[in-house]
Amino acid sequence: MLRSMLSAHLRCSSPAQLAFGSLQVVKQLQRQLSSASTAPAAATAALGETNIQDPADTLEFPGGRVPFTNGLNFLGGPLTPSSPRIPCYRTLDGTGRHIPDAAVPHDLQQPEAVSLYKAMAKLQVMDTICYDAQRQGRFSFFMTCAGEEATVVGSAAGLDPRDVVFSQYREHGVLLWRGFSFDDFANQLYGNSLEPGKGRQMPIHYGSKELHYQTVSSPLATQLPHAAGAAYAMKLDGADTVTAAYFGEGASSEGDFHAALNFAATLGAPCLFICRNNGYAISTPANEQYAGDGIAC
Repeated sequence: MLRSMLSAHLRCSSPAQLAFGSLQVVKQLQRQLSSASTAPAAATAALGETNIQDPADTLEFPGGRVPFTNGLNFLGGPLTPSSPRIPCYRTLDGTGRHIPDAAVPHDLQQPEAVSLYKAMAKLQVMDTICYDAQRQGRFSFFMTCAGEEATVVGSAAGLDPRDVVFSQYREHGVLLWRGFSFDDFANQLYGNSLEPGKGRQMPIHYGSKELHYQTVSSPLATQLPHAAGAAYAMKLDGADTVTAAYFGEGASSEGDFHAALNFAATLGAPCLFICRNNGYAISTPANEQYAGDGIAC
């Protein structure tokens, strides 16, 4: 199982920090997955708990407090109850200042950094307008990605445009990054004749064949075994792409989650599981859902 902390607590860190961290993690994992898809089992990855600057400098989380780290490492082997918690990787501190000696394996140039920031700003504006429109009764259903913009946009920037995305509800930032227009979003939400599904899908059930974004499915976690199967097909075809499966940690209580990770690991499928680990399953905190402190993939 691929394990990485892609935390999206904007109240604890800046959007730029979160997007940059997400981008670094996904670029590392995408390269490792694409080159290791012929291995007998998927690699286990984690952000190492090295170079933690200050033990008191931690991220508050419903399952406890998570330390920060400026080191990006891959770890293998089983975890035990005595294993330390997976830290949250970052390159900027809470005030937006660079952390000295932070590991940055894929440095960003200013144009790419500005593009990331613009995409997050656009996503926030669109979410606000669409949420207000839904509350006014203009369409029936909408879910925002408030507080998780950087996790979604940053990871999307780290993927190859040909990589196939299997999303849950709050990853429309991936589509925005790949070129889905505001008109495209509006057509889907209103279910008019201009959207690919011709109004046969619920609002926010986006999909785009051209942008390699599989149509959203309503039941939680059903996209995960689909992503594992598609990744196995890529392996059999010898493709140099991966699948990216997004989900919230609340969906990990579904059986589909465990089946998907087991199939991906056993078959050595190039599948990247990205957990939007915000500490809650709707309104249930992680410490009431798990015996441990939650899920990090």
